[in-house]
Amino acid sequence: MNNEIRKLYKLMEKCTLCPRKCGVNRLKGEKGACQIGKDLKVASINLHYGEEPPISGEAGSGTVFFTGCNLACVFCQNYPISQLCNGYEISAENLADKMMELQNKGANNINLVTPTHVYPMAAESIFIAKEKGLKIPVLSNCGGYESVEVLELMENFIDIYMPDMKYSSDENAKKYSKVNNYVENNRAAVREMFRQKGILSFNDDGMAKKGLLIRHLVLPNNISGSKKTFNFVAKEISPDTYMSVMAQYHTANKSSQYEELNRKITQEEYDEVLEDFDAAGLYNGWLQEL
Repeated sequence: MNNEIRKLYKLMEKCTLCPRKCGVNRLKGEKGACQIGKDLKVASINLHYGEEPPISGEAGSGTVFFTGCNLACVFCQNYPISQLCNGYEISAENLADKMMELQNKGANNINLVTPTHVYPMAAESIFIAKEKGLKIPVLSNCGGYESVEVLELMENFIDIYMPDMKYSSDENAKKYSKVNNYVENNRAAVREMFRQKGILSFNDDGMAKKGLLIRHLVLPNNISGSKKTFNFVAKEISPDTYMSVMAQYHTANKSSQYEELNRKITQEEYDEVLEDFDAAGLYNGWLQEL
């Protein structure tokens, strides 16, 4: 086990792996907001074909869906995994073997879905897998509520960061994802991810190999604050940044309990978001059709 992995596990003693800083001793099995203690749980490990074109490609993305989450989004479409904690326990060694199986099946990458709260175990698995010959890029597909200190420790384990930028309002983040200071922490994390990996780059087959790809889910009634997010990315990260603007929102989990979230977005709303994307000076990425 290398020094970064030891430091990551040390942070679990009084857990500060994410900005919640729950402070519980997860190494003794205590659980904080993410509902995961010392044991790694996954919901599924398989090839996935529904990601952005340079992530899935034709061969698929090797996705590892981790159980639990440091966010509690009322509209989460994966809530049986993230909030109800469906899944099974797996050791770092066994996960490393699964990563090798995905590579042998032709996966374009290892796609760690919701890894923030389990970065120590994920890093250990990646370390073991690389010793066994893992060569494909490793991707952190995260909610964007991250600790810069932890991201610094993950630098040598992650090749591609694919964070969400969910909100440009702390009030909305608190109401709909149950977290404090989302915007400040999210933006600091994105800055660090960009510092580490830079603009998304591709191999000869057009598959992503390194860099930053930001996801932004458009919510009804401008709850996601798209314009402010786009302006931040263009001015403070780079206008060359690759973004994936997603129109796939639908009511799920508890969102039907919120009148303002209890519908899909309209064409008019989405057209305005796309205009804001252009107006910010952004041009790289993927704009989902409504």
